Amino acid sequence: MNLPAARFAVPLVVSASLFLAGCGALSGDGDVDEQKVSAAFYPLAYAAERVAGDHLEVENLVQAGREPHDVELSVRQTGDVADAGLVIFETGFQPAVDDAVEQNAEGETLDAAKVIDLHENGEDAHAHEEGHDHEHGDHDPHFWLDPLLMADLADAIADKLSGIDPDHEDEFTANAEKFRGELETLDKAYADGLADCKVDTVVVNHEAFGYLSRYGLHFEAITGLSPGAEPIPGERAKLEKLIRDEHLTTVFSEALGSKKSADSLADDLGVETAVLDPIEGLSDQTSDENYLSLMENNLTALKKANGC
Repeated sequence: MNLPAARFAVPLVVSASLFLAGCGALSGDGDVDEQKVSAAFYPLAYAAERVAGDHLEVENLVQAGREPHDVELSVRQTGDVADAGLVIFETGFQPAVDDAVEQNAEGETLDAAKVIDLHENGEDAHAHEEGHDHEHGDHDPHFWLDPLLMADLADAIADKLSGIDPDHEDEFTANAEKFRGELETLDKAYADGLADCKVDTVVVNHEAFGYLSRYGLHFEAITGLSPGAEPIPGERAKLEKLIRDEHLTTVFSEALGSKKSADSLADDLGVETAVLDPIEGLSDQTSDENYLSLMENNLTALKKANGC
């Protein structure tokens, strides 16, 4: 009669040990790994990799093919946030990551929203003023689509890493300077390539491209800041009229997320579809690309669609 109790004893012990291990990962044990950087999503991870070089391990919390906005962290990933020497994230972009950083991070943290001059949603980049109060209104998180702001992030990462690993400060600084040079070259390519376009309006899937407006383009989105949102019927009618009136040839979808809204709009109006990547993460199709090559692909797509 005692046999059934014995049969269940081991699973109960195993379950308890797994539970305790999970709690340890969630809460952290105070043992910070200064050789590890945890980055909340792809552009932050790429910038960190470029600055860190071979000296530190950089982990992206969002796997390729996953949409980063609504990511949920596993116990292991929360443990990575807890014990990383540096966590790089952006307040307001990923609520689950914000919570994990606030509750679990024991090492250094770098909030991109505090070191980058973010634009307000819908703000024209030409009218943007430095020192804008970030506490008022909602802000567009997609700053990395401006190469010069991406360079500012790299400088901030170099400063943080130098504090964590001062022996390699010169290398972190040199890596950030090299990356800035590449980003300035990219910025010039955009400025020159989009300087003389026949059309300056671009219809995209969601509001991710406002930072590119400083190159003279105007972006109209089918949905809002969330790429998975459903378009508002009244807004759909306005976009249809805009496409007809301005003789647009292309509606842009994205590498991640559903292409349904963009394809439907394009099909109804008999125009083309193409991909304009917000570079929030890598997709299965772009896993061999990187930030710079994807930005170059975007420039090529914009020049073709807008007659530049």
